Amino acid sequence: MIIQDKYLSHDGGRSVKYYHYSGGLDLECGERLPELDIAYVTYGTMNADQSNVVWMCHAYTANADPVDWWPGMVGEGKFFDPAKYFIVCANILGSCYGTTGPLSVNPKTGTPYYRSFPLITVRDQVKAHEILRKHLGINSIEIILGCSIGGHQAIEWAISNPPLIKNAFFVATTAVNTPWVSAFNEAQRMAIEADQTFYDDNPNGGELGLKSARAMALISYRNRETFNRTQAEDPNDLDKLDHFRVSSYQVHQGNKLADRFNAYSYYTLSKALDSHNVGRGRDGFQAALGRITARTLVIGIDTDILFPVEDQLIIHKGIKGSVLRILASVYGHDGFLLEFEKQSKIYTQFLNREI
Repeated sequence: MIIQDKYLSHDGGRSVKYYHYSGGLDLECGERLPELDIAYVTYGTMNADQSNVVWMCHAYTANADPVDWWPGMVGEGKFFDPAKYFIVCANILGSCYGTTGPLSVNPKTGTPYYRSFPLITVRDQVKAHEILRKHLGINSIEIILGCSIGGHQAIEWAISNPPLIKNAFFVATTAVNTPWVSAFNEAQRMAIEADQTFYDDNPNGGELGLKSARAMALISYRNRETFNRTQAEDPNDLDKLDHFRVSSYQVHQGNKLADRFNAYSYYTLSKALDSHNVGRGRDGFQAALGRITARTLVIGIDTDILFPVEDQLIIHKGIKGSVLRILASVYGHDGFLLEFEKQSKIYTQFLNREI
């Protein structure tokens, strides 16, 4: 696996462990990965009865270290405190943070996959989680938590292995991907494809396209109100014709992602998101959601335009006895990353059976 310095976590990768699985992985698309590397992080100590296991499924461009991407929720003195919980997070299949993906070396050719990496799905990503779970000797997950695309994995896992999971937190996510989300994804892939370096098949290929894709995506992660409030110009500057604040903000966000992520993984993961449908091969999403036996908390964000509250209502209605809470936030979809106190309060109430 080629792991550049920019793809390591906040502590330079010191927290990250790696599991090499030589058994291979059969993919939904019909292809097979002959071997599998999984990057993962654990915090805390697992109880003998495994009653403190928390498995976190990360979102799109995050890594295996939740302290890196969720510092307000994970760590000493935070809601998910390693002194109380045994926290596990695995980098998802197709990413560029250590788990097998487009930058990995194809053992059949001796060179990285790049654009030849096979089509993967959320269900394939969950299969990889299962491989790691068995390796770690975990037979019971007290809490599975997934936000955004991490929620896709968490729902899929709760359906495919109901007895494993005791409590499930599904946040700002959906059971079935929508044309609305796929339209955003296709536009971003078009931006990457327009960058001719994407076809060079090298670690930095498609970097300019990735910057544009990120700028597009950010619009869906926030909303009109957020941009108008945070990127407004000085009302006294009436003569400005160019170089607006929001323009530099979008460029900055594109550069930030390109400094820590990879176009080939971004492209691959967007395809996995497009195909997300828990009802595939299960007589529809209602029947699939009905398989979940975990005590379930569903959280929507009132200003989320990517996975709006309607998506969480579908999940809630499909899971018997589930609890639905709508979190008020000005941050849109990104509210799950920023609203620490509000989420902590809801999680506490749920675990204390106050809701």
